[in-house]
Amino acid sequence: MDLEFRIVLKEVDESYPDYLKPEEIALYIAQKKAEAFDEEINDEVVLTADTIVSIDGHILGKPETPEHAIEMLKMLSGKTHQVITGVCLLYQHKYHSFFDVSDVSFRELTEDEIRSYVDKYKPMDKAGSYGIQEWVGLTGIERINGSYTNVVGLPTEKLYRELLKL
Repeated sequence: MDLEFRIVLKEVDESYPDYLKPEEIALYIAQKKAEAFDEEINDEVVLTADTIVSIDGHILGKPETPEHAIEMLKMLSGKTHQVITGVCLLYQHKYHSFFDVSDVSFRELTEDEIRSYVDKYKPMDKAGSYGIQEWVGLTGIERINGSYTNVVGLPTEKLYRELLKL
């Protein structure tokens, strides 16, 4: 996006209330991440985001174990799911949040393909246990309706427009 930036990591509890809808979950966690910076940043824009996967009423965050990652990918195999990214912009102690949703359709994946992907790519840091830019995304995704960059984890098209508003 041709912007100067720096990456600052902070540990944030990513739990959320059970009653939230999928888009509310992504926004809730993105804002919790931004709140961790509120006291120390004033004249910079802080950008935080969180991506979740939703399928058949289930929320898929980051897997806890390789077996959990395999279970998630089996749930996604042969189906369409939603990827939801919540973004929070913090500037001068004011929060501006938005989200984006993309529908992603996987072809039917074999158990060998799923296990091989999890073993080789270790998708433990990815919502839904996959990266669209990795092997399973390049060979297993049949269709996307929405933003590709949203599925990667940050809807840059929408982000650019929101930054212009600031």
